[in-house]
Amino acid sequence: MMPVRVLILGTGGMANSHAEAYAAIPGVTVVAGVDTDPDRLAEFQVRHDVERGFASVAEALEWGAFDAVSNVTPDPVHFPTTLPLLQAGKHVLCEKPLAVNAADADEMTLAAKAAGVVNMVNLSYRNVPALGQAAAMVAAGDLGEIRHFEAAYLQSWLTQPAWGEWSEEAKWLWRLSTQHGSLGVLGDVGVHILDFATFAAGLDVTDVSCRLTTFHKAPGDRIGDYVLDANDSFAMHLSLENGATGVVHASRMASGHINDLSLRLFGTKGGLDVRFENGQSKLRACLEPDLQSGIWHDVPTPAVLTNYERFIAAIRSGDEVRPDFARGATLQRVLDLAVESDAKGCVSLQVRND
Repeated sequence: MMPVRVLILGTGGMANSHAEAYAAIPGVTVVAGVDTDPDRLAEFQVRHDVERGFASVAEALEWGAFDAVSNVTPDPVHFPTTLPLLQAGKHVLCEKPLAVNAADADEMTLAAKAAGVVNMVNLSYRNVPALGQAAAMVAAGDLGEIRHFEAAYLQSWLTQPAWGEWSEEAKWLWRLSTQHGSLGVLGDVGVHILDFATFAAGLDVTDVSCRLTTFHKAPGDRIGDYVLDANDSFAMHLSLENGATGVVHASRMASGHINDLSLRLFGTKGGLDVRFENGQSKLRACLEPDLQSGIWHDVPTPAVLTNYERFIAAIRSGDEVRPDFARGATLQRVLDLAVESDAKGCVSLQVRND
């Protein structure tokens, strides 16, 4: 089995999940971490028994004794940190969203293709068995032609301290401030639910209209250095390339929902209900001959490999893997147009997919 040496770029909270996932894969070793915060880096190294630490990508590349990188830096840093890694021939798994705009995402996609390396976006809900099974059923024609869909990503951490007090901790406050690089709920989880819906449908978005909403949450809409101006909820109408239409929405104000995703897909031959709620994956279907009675049945959902496992497998095999940077760029074009649509009064805008 080919050994794979992984470097973790950015050693904040999410980096721990990456390190733990790699530690569970035979033949994979996390050999170094990179962070501009020396204390955070040192804590990460001790926690995961990582020997080397660097203050910059340049220092890490000068050392060079690694094969692949998990880029877990803040969203605005993905672009400038990933490009030199690709130019050095390193395989890269990048956290979502791939970039903060489509132009940067496209450049990253082209750079990865030119480098000939494995490139992947960590759209983590691809790890949900119900989603994988739903996509397989749609691809097999079980639903016929997709005609309508509705999808939601609901969180409640702005109305209940499910993960900590949002108004007191920087790890939550930065997500509420555009000055700190946040695209709000749209960029944080909107990219996930867009991928969730369109991956299952097997279709790209052709036009989008969107309304973004930011709620008053503190005096002067500010807490310390954090101006609370990023969107807290969005509602989006989409058309897909076969003419299907649907709605996608997300909120951090969904009381009673800690971290729940849902998708309902309707076709000419049946419907699917995909759920990932309370950490549980569930799929239900209403297919022929039950359409007339409207009876829905549970569908078995085989386990799927995690993104981390598939990333490492692709490095070892030399095969391509999905979702790749091209997929990240496709999703980013929709996010960019969602922002533009809201600014123009929720007008419908066409998506460039080429």
